[in-house]
Amino acid sequence: MSPKIVVLTGAGISAESGVPTFRDADGLWEGHRVEDVATPEAYDLQPITVHRFYDARRAALAAVEPNPAHRALARLEDALGDDLTLVTQNIDDLHERGGSRRVVHMHGELLAAWCRACSARVRWTGELADLPPCPACGVTELRPDVVWFGEVPYHMDRIAMALAEADLFVSIGTSGAVYPAAGFVQQAARYGARTLELNLEPSEGTMWFREARHGRAGDLVPAWVDEVLAQLG
Repeated sequence: MSPKIVVLTGAGISAESGVPTFRDADGLWEGHRVEDVATPEAYDLQPITVHRFYDARRAALAAVEPNPAHRALARLEDALGDDLTLVTQNIDDLHERGGSRRVVHMHGELLAAWCRACSARVRWTGELADLPPCPACGVTELRPDVVWFGEVPYHMDRIAMALAEADLFVSIGTSGAVYPAAGFVQQAARYGARTLELNLEPSEGTMWFREARHGRAGDLVPAWVDEVLAQLG
């Protein structure tokens, strides 16, 4: 019987593909204060500025590619199917391009737009700064379908159920500082799951993991996946 595994990925896994991490050392997010581009209040105050920020990030995705960690997790999905729940805090599409088909985007997706008028969610690869009409209702109320500070992450019930059933919880490339994701390790452990951290360096939550391995995700994740697949025989 296959183990039930929940994997959480964060900015560190995408950073190895060239995607900028959440905040720079100076506290700025790609040259912007987080409060100016990642809150509902910022969007209400200056929507064009926010749109241009995400338009640039969306366009930049074309210049990056999945790395060995993304592809290894796709191999794990091929072996485990529904027994693997892959949750990501990242809004890029590198997991999908790496071959994963069941990705749970708890913070939304950069390549999607949400209409504030009719609540339609649509695939979006172009710009939003020119305020295009919603394909569903025609109203010009499309915003990036991403979770901003002060908003509730997506799929929390589904994630909670997976954590309750998990035999193993693995955190990859996360800071351990952003909640609710930072609390998943304790939640899984309370239900009896083994816990493993794979991170470039100790995170703020390393103390909560039964085991921690530190180094590049592109090295650690394929090696760990090989271990799991060997155990499955």
